[in-house]
Amino acid sequence: METKMTGTNGSVDSIVFDKPTVEDGADMWELVKNSTLDLNSSYKYIMMCEFFAETCVVAKENDELVGFVTAFIPPEKQDTVFVWQVGVDTSQRGKGLASRLLNALLERDVCENVLYLEATITPSNEASQALFKKLAQKRETEVTVSECFTEDLFPDDEHEEELTFRIGPFTK
Repeated sequence: METKMTGTNGSVDSIVFDKPTVEDGADMWELVKNSTLDLNSSYKYIMMCEFFAETCVVAKENDELVGFVTAFIPPEKQDTVFVWQVGVDTSQRGKGLASRLLNALLERDVCENVLYLEATITPSNEASQALFKKLAQKRETEVTVSECFTEDLFPDDEHEEELTFRIGPFTK
């Protein structure tokens, strides 16, 4: 757990980073529901909190959820953590919380052998692209972008293709 971190303006804040509990799942779903992110079923968030708590991170301020990362280490890629979703409450946007969440994830013991972080991002999601490119820059490593899921794979007509952003290798 991380508390009393120095914020981007040098002040001390009260954001606490921790592993999620199943009770956090509903709050994660609500945060996404009130954002522009792709909303998954509430079950997905609860399931991630239960079965992937080691690779998910919640950020709370005054015991209220203000951000989260859902992620997992794919069985066939033990050196990679895959970030499914990063959510930040509107009250925290522009304060570097998404970057801090990703760094909190990478500092977890479960990521000790992780050399790469991957995420899929649509071409129009410039904010997420910038977040992951900044992570690569701050960690002095590379980011490669490749095709992952083409538009024709999605049953709805409104989903863009998903590109894989692969960041790493990380040095320990």
